[in-house]
Amino acid sequence: MAEVDYMQEDDIHLDTTRARFASVLKRHAELTERLSRDSDKMIFERLQREFEAARASQTQEVCLDNEQWNDGLLATIRERVHMEAERKAMQSSPVDASMLPMCEFNDKVTYKVGNKVICCLEGARIGIQYDTFFAGEPREQYHCVLESKSFLEKMTVLEHTIPFFLPLREAENDLLSSNAMKFIDHIGELLQSYVDRREQVRLIKDLYGNQIGELYHSLPYHMIEFFLEDFECKVTVSLRYADLLSILPTGISVVAWPMSQSKKSPARGKKGKVAFGNNAGPMRLFYAEAALRTLSLPEAFAEIVLNLEEALEQNVQPKDPTAST
Repeated sequence: MAEVDYMQEDDIHLDTTRARFASVLKRHAELTERLSRDSDKMIFERLQREFEAARASQTQEVCLDNEQWNDGLLATIRERVHMEAERKAMQSSPVDASMLPMCEFNDKVTYKVGNKVICCLEGARIGIQYDTFFAGEPREQYHCVLESKSFLEKMTVLEHTIPFFLPLREAENDLLSSNAMKFIDHIGELLQSYVDRREQVRLIKDLYGNQIGELYHSLPYHMIEFFLEDFECKVTVSLRYADLLSILPTGISVVAWPMSQSKKSPARGKKGKVAFGNNAGPMRLFYAEAALRTLSLPEAFAEIVLNLEEALEQNVQPKDPTAST
């Protein structure tokens, strides 16, 4: 009897802690949005207009494959923007038009490489627009504007609309001066991976929200935790991603916890009453961890729910659902 009272008291403490933590996360999200929303929106709208104007004035759009996108092409783009800036500077000065150099770069060209659009902007700037996708459908667009004082000087990030929690400045310091092409590609990979992780979480909330008791995640969605309470047990799922370029987790823990009698109710157990067998302690679900390691989050979630009742009733792990694929 004393043990039951202790478990009930422990559950109450845990619920109180979770409620406070959820409140802190909500307030943090609201504050983050309020601090960044207006300024980010203004920058995005201005850059969006500038990119649209650059593409509207283009004389040619060149679609490149990965082999054609190289350091030589990036050098050509840099030369274009600086020569165009010099030409406009000469036009605005009181000089005979005949002194203007005959420039072979009069064409306004934009380049499309994968999910990136690269164009020449006013003022010797290079603009990169990143398109992101999920399940073949377009998501947000992001922008990054690079500049350099001259063709021989290193480029720097002038402004951008990259989410503040992605390591743009670290990438700029590590890559931009030594390998600008790698920097441009790396930012695109960071953005697409972030959108992929975020959309996977959004999808399980849309599809299985009634089975998820609580869900927490970091801003870049590289740490995710959620709880299933649709059975007469609580299943905790904890996911950690190796880095911000990963779309599948590497650190995975899925544990089923028996619920105390005070927590059980006729409203629970939509899949039927599930017995925990003779094991009164927590039970690690290895089949679920295997699914999360190889499948997208929505696909793995479906596998977990499909096999959970059998796993708990038999108190053994079913066969890895991905082994036959």
